[in-house]
Amino acid sequence: MHVAETLARSLRRADCHYDLVEHPHSATSLESARKAGIPAAQMAKPVILDDRRGHYLMAVVPANRLLDLGKVHKGPWRWQLTSEQSLGGLFRDCERGAVPALGEAYGMSMLVDPALTRQADIYLEAGDHESLVQLPVEEFFKLAPNAQLCSLCQ
Repeated sequence: MHVAETLARSLRRADCHYDLVEHPHSATSLESARKAGIPAAQMAKPVILDDRRGHYLMAVVPANRLLDLGKVHKGPWRWQLTSEQSLGGLFRDCERGAVPALGEAYGMSMLVDPALTRQADIYLEAGDHESLVQLPVEEFFKLAPNAQLCSLCQ
C-alpha cells in the first residue's frame, strides 16, 4: 500500500483518524469503488481544472456523478479540464491517474459537491492504484478547511 507523501503529511498534521483500504488494481475512481466494495457515492473523485494561465482548481464530486463544468464558478477565471500531461507535474508523488481528492494539500483551491457531505465516510485515492484512504466526512474537511461547497454535478 502506498500513500502519497503529501497526503500522508497532511493526515499527520491534521491529526486525522483514517483507515487504509486495499483493493485490486483499478484505473478510475468508479472502478476503485467497485473493486473495494464501497458505494460509489462515497468515493471522492477529483477533477482538475485550469484557466490556461497557471491557476488550478480541484472540483470534487462523487465517483458515480459527472462534473457539470457550467456550475464551476470561482473568481474571474474560465475553467477547462487540465490535460493529463500537466497532472504529473502537479501530483509528483502520485501514480498517474491516482490523485487524492485533496487539492489544498497540493496548493490548489477546492470546490466540493454537497452530495459528499451527506456520507458518513468518504474514500479517496491514496496516490496509487491499489489503496484508498477512508475517513469520516468531518476529518475530510479538517484536511480541506477552505473548500467551498457548491453543487457541481449534472
